[in-house]
Order: sequence, then C-alpha cells, then structure tokens
Amino acid sequence: MPVFKYKTFEEAERALWNFHPDEAYFDRVAELWDFANKLCPISYPKGIFKYRSIEEANKQRDEWELAHAKKLRAERNSTKGTKLRT
Repeated sequence: MPVFKYKTFEEAERALWNFHPDEAYFDRVAELWDFANKLCPISYPKGIFKYRSIEEANKQRDEWELAHAKKLRAERNSTKGTKLRT
C-alpha cells in the first residue's frame, strides 16, 4: 500500500473523495450499506409522513435513530451481567 504525504489537512481530505466513480465503486458502497444493515438493522415506522421542511424531517429521523440506539444500549446492558453457559 503506497504512502502519501500531504501539505494540508484539506488536501488529505480531498484525496478521500472519488470524483469519477465506476460501477465497481457503487457495488462496493451497496455492499457496505448491506453489511452495516446486517450488523445493526433499524426499522422505521411504516407509512408516509408529511413535514413542513427538510429540517423537520431530519429531526424526526434523528429521534427515531436515537430511540433505536437507546434501545440497543439498554438490551446490551441488560445482558451484560449474564454469563454464557457452556
């Protein structure tokens, strides 16, 4: 793997972007999202929701995701004290 040197943080950050993605790139991105969904699936409420602005919609999604994260944490904390039997 090559080593690259950058003069600024912005230059290093730009190097992470792929400005000319090909089909293989999109396949890898889709695989990454599938893998993430298998690791920690999240289900959103069914239905169509109306919002006055994108900010309001984003706030609602953030609330759903925060509730999901809190639920996962509570589940993991409740099983933390139990020991596995072999």
